[in-house]
Amino acid sequence: MFSNFFASITGAFMCFATLTEIPILQGLINNGMRKGTALAVLLTGPALSLPNMLVIRGVIGTQKTVVYVLLVVIMATISGLIYGAIF
Repeated sequence: MFSNFFASITGAFMCFATLTEIPILQGLINNGMRKGTALAVLLTGPALSLPNMLVIRGVIGTQKTVVYVLLVVIMATISGLIYGAIF
């Protein structure tokens, strides 16, 4: 569970260019990352990034942004756990 949660948090602060996350994660999977953990990174990467969070904070405010970030991280962690348990 910790690895999925850590991957979700790490993916939230990374700024991936479009379609670059696939080769990066393929390399990580080849080096031992589990597929569920990779899914957690893939789910948080497009939804969140540090510049993205700053823009969202300017539009909807700090409290709602914190809730949004927490929900994305928690749901990505849970999705990674479920996917990792199945595959």
